[in-house]
Amino acid sequence: MVSNTQHVAQKATKGLTTTSPTAGIQSIERAAALLRAVAVATGPSATATALAEAVGLNRTTTWRILTTLEQQRLIFRDARTGSYSLGFGLIELSGQAADEAFVRIARVVLPKLAAESGETAALALPRRGVLTYVAEATAGAVVAAAWRGRQVPLHATSTGKVLLAWSEPAELRMLLGLPRGGRLPRYTSTTITSLTALEKELERIRRQGYAECRGEFESTAWGVSAPVLDGAGRPVAVLSLWGPGDRLTADRFEPLGAIAIRGATAIAAYDGPIDGPV
Repeated sequence: MVSNTQHVAQKATKGLTTTSPTAGIQSIERAAALLRAVAVATGPSATATALAEAVGLNRTTTWRILTTLEQQRLIFRDARTGSYSLGFGLIELSGQAADEAFVRIARVVLPKLAAESGETAALALPRRGVLTYVAEATAGAVVAAAWRGRQVPLHATSTGKVLLAWSEPAELRMLLGLPRGGRLPRYTSTTITSLTALEKELERIRRQGYAECRGEFESTAWGVSAPVLDGAGRPVAVLSLWGPGDRLTADRFEPLGAIAIRGATAIAAYDGPIDGPV
């Protein structure tokens, strides 16, 4: 019985040996076939040996291509299991083409969420291992700092913790830029500086579907965030609702978290018009 990985790979590698004038560049075709195989492979089928069999290449060629793709951050190898998954480099490439569309969709969705929550609604996109806010909307007379264009530390914001929570566990240190034995930077008295404590927090975030921030980067900024996920469950954007701690208190986290999840789901599924000026 042909597995899903093999089926996708066989379609991708069909015609790789052709010598017709219209044939593509073989090395690129093989790399593309392996990327497609990695995209659908899970568990044992995501190892180099299994991927080589799936795409019909010898192990040496497969290993060389996978190593190059990993160096370019297009795939990620879990050193513990030897399995491969798509990397942030690939997400960033696709994301660059989608940035403008995300901003246009956010301009439709964010004002509604801001009006419903009474707080600032913002959208951040992951690029090159960091998050950057690209759009925001405020409700009524709410006074808020302009976060558009700003980058944030991943461990000290609800937005960043969402990206960490929905990333591969083995990528945590790379995303955090944390050397072994190092501690995370402290920004306020509530900042999580222990990797162990952060990992426990990320587990809780995954269970409840949204992250919270209690003034961990700036003491006056509290909020919640939820992931905008693609079809494979990867975070392609993060939606947040935030405001000052004297108004956005801890008892509001749960209802605002529900709004954020609903808004993130709406952005991921949005199929309305996105043309017009940003």
